[in-house]
Amino acid sequence: MTNDSKQERRLKVIQWGTGNAGYRALQGILNHPGLELVGVHAHSPDKVGKDAAELCGRAEPTGIIATDDKDALLALDADCVCYMAIGETRVYEALDDWLKILSSGKNIANTATVSMVYPPFASRKLTGPLTEACVENDVAFYTSGFDPGFTSDLIPLVLAAGCERVDSVRVAEVMDYSTYADPNFTGEFFGFGHPLDFKAPMFYPGAIKAGWGSVIELLADALGFELDELREESERAPAAEAFDTDMGRIEKGMCAGVRFEVQGISKGKPVIVSSHTQRLRADVAPQWERLTGDKSGYRIEVKGSPEFNCEIDLKGDDGDHNTGIVTGTAMRVVNAIPAVCEAKPGVLSILDLPLYTGRAR
Repeated sequence: MTNDSKQERRLKVIQWGTGNAGYRALQGILNHPGLELVGVHAHSPDKVGKDAAELCGRAEPTGIIATDDKDALLALDADCVCYMAIGETRVYEALDDWLKILSSGKNIANTATVSMVYPPFASRKLTGPLTEACVENDVAFYTSGFDPGFTSDLIPLVLAAGCERVDSVRVAEVMDYSTYADPNFTGEFFGFGHPLDFKAPMFYPGAIKAGWGSVIELLADALGFELDELREESERAPAAEAFDTDMGRIEKGMCAGVRFEVQGISKGKPVIVSSHTQRLRADVAPQWERLTGDKSGYRIEVKGSPEFNCEIDLKGDDGDHNTGIVTGTAMRVVNAIPAVCEAKPGVLSILDLPLYTGRAR
């Protein structure tokens, strides 16, 4: 079969959100040979009216101008909306957007709400209306990212595919967050720079389970574990001295590291664990977990027969691991768009889609 005969129709995509992940999604859509950017939603007034190229650091104008007019965007002929706005703290505002998008006959590939990585874990207040809208309009809704997402669902399942027996799975993110310039959201959410007893949203009872319980239950169902409960644990570490980071100024004694995990418990034992160790400097909490060579990345352990131990470190185009994670988050969803557009109607997880991947260009 010749290349000409294999030519595919380019899917028309609206990018919804132009923040850290949205910036990189715009680049990814414009570079993807199977996708065509047809619209951009921007929330900030200083972004409205700008060409998509300007919003993602591209030199050549695209002719696609960012707007905050949702009705005008939804009137466009498009196959899918790549949704990267609002997030967990304003989930029902996102739901209002999603229902309007689905009702306009467009699929959604989403990073905004991590509980939706595995729809059976999410609230029926979300999945009920979304499922109804998907079925009525013959479209699909899919959520993924990097973690929760790629490193905590797909990679463990790929490793487990080589097992005769799986006894447990542990996924650990071990990360230096000092180069992640997001003090006003992520920094506040984790309580970085605040006293150790600061009521950071991440440490409200149930918040950690809400964030990562979805992948615990996805892995449990995929591998056949019966869970009795989800447990969460956390601790924080102070700065030994004052220092500055892209996450903000950290004074001596203030929070400079967090460690937390969700455990899926079966018969009294943790069988599936999602663990996170996040520091703002290498010397913070030296007793906590580290990766080989003190790198930032992920450790995935599948215990059984055979046993797999995998470490993943990554870098963005600028050589920084945090840039790599944000790019990976965006592209895990952008690269899913063709599969989502071909999928059955409904609210989907990776268990409902075929294997998808990036594209050469």
